[in-house]
Amino acid sequence: MRIGIDFGTSYSAAGAVIEGKLQLIQFGADQQFRTTVFFPQRLPDLSEFELTDALQDEIQKLTGEFRRDQSKRHAELRARREEAMRRPEPQRTHELNMIPSPRVRTDLELERDARALVRRRWAAEEMRKAMLEGADLQRALYGEEAVDAFIEGSAGQLVVSPKSMLGYRLEARARDTLLGIATQLLRHIRLTASAQLGCDVRAAILGRPVRFRSSMKEAGGVQALEILTDASYAAGFDEVEFLEEPAAAAYGYHQGSERPRRTLILDIGGGTTDMAVADVGGPGAAPIVHGSWGEPVGGTDVDIELSMRSVMPLFGKGVTDTPVHRFYEASAVQDLQRQAKFRETSFEHVVAPYGHRLETLKEAGHTVRLNRAVERAKIRLSEASNVTLGLDFIEAGLLAHIDAQRLSDAATPFLFQLRSLMERARAELNAPPETVYLTGGMSRSPYVPLLVKEIFPDAELVAGNASLGVVTGLAHAAASHRSDQK
Repeated sequence: MRIGIDFGTSYSAAGAVIEGKLQLIQFGADQQFRTTVFFPQRLPDLSEFELTDALQDEIQKLTGEFRRDQSKRHAELRARREEAMRRPEPQRTHELNMIPSPRVRTDLELERDARALVRRRWAAEEMRKAMLEGADLQRALYGEEAVDAFIEGSAGQLVVSPKSMLGYRLEARARDTLLGIATQLLRHIRLTASAQLGCDVRAAILGRPVRFRSSMKEAGGVQALEILTDASYAAGFDEVEFLEEPAAAAYGYHQGSERPRRTLILDIGGGTTDMAVADVGGPGAAPIVHGSWGEPVGGTDVDIELSMRSVMPLFGKGVTDTPVHRFYEASAVQDLQRQAKFRETSFEHVVAPYGHRLETLKEAGHTVRLNRAVERAKIRLSEASNVTLGLDFIEAGLLAHIDAQRLSDAATPFLFQLRSLMERARAELNAPPETVYLTGGMSRSPYVPLLVKEIFPDAELVAGNASLGVVTGLAHAAASHRSDQK
């Protein structure tokens, strides 16, 4: 039995074609699950923390860095005040009111902060060691269950969107950890499919983006496929192949098209945007794909931008002197390294109420909870003109008001890249497409079809299944492969 697997940045799904009928795998009550896994673990016992000579040296080093940072920050504020004093009224008063009053922290306080940071890093290292040893892997939770368990404060490790990290430069230990996570997710899919299909599933076709998110250009894509291949075999598959996701979506659209038509497939997911031109429809068993294009941008980029523009000002962005990258670290929940850096940063020096809000945001589960709220707001704004997010878990009565215009602004960088991608494809096509087939979660956004119509004004727009277009095609491709083997 060969199945198709859409191992997505945001959501994953699987399916098979049995006796000519599509059968999608159920994950709980749904036909997909959030690509997130939670590994229950016991937190390290902080009573076991001991200050070795090396850790004491680290504390002294950090204390010195904190002292220098404080002096630099105070000097910058003095310079801003001196500059403001040279302004005429009322500009002078306005600028002076915007400059926070610095709090001078004593050496004892700075050393206390350094010790706390060293202690947190020690606890994080103990956590990573436990994960590498495979602690509680068999009790892993997936999807929304995983997010809920983490938000509720259960001890353990939450990994959001591991696919987005596959193409980045990884140390050996980080690669092994990511391989273990991908293995667990693929094993979860294989075992769930085996139980529902009544057979031991051992072969699969996995969707892959045209271009993976990567810090190593083409080498990152090679690494990503190597990790996914190794993870598939470790998960119990004996055979695994890959098919570019827009080509897979073409397979799905091909099944319901009676007449042949030249079609541009546009698949916009959480992490990547992919396109392919294919002849779909008619009596042939499979579409004919002529070319593909891709960019590593998608819905998660809009989520982060929306959080930065609409929510992070409530935490001091643009109001305090907190570096902008700290707010980005808080928003990028799929990036484990950035999340770790955010949690390690002390915001106690930031003026009220922003410092307290940032410290509260560092608590376990809170950045993920905020990200989920922003993502849901983005989806609701496809139909509503404004949305209000309640942030009581940060501060009683704290609200974030987001309107459709703010979402439009947040989507602008993504739409710029989407426009460039489509214009590049248009320039390379011998003939314009008759049809543009839209799939992927971001295809629901009202601004996407408007842009598509601008670039391809004569093409018919066909809205496919935003969530299941790719996995449907992968299931048909898997069935086609079985037929070829007979």
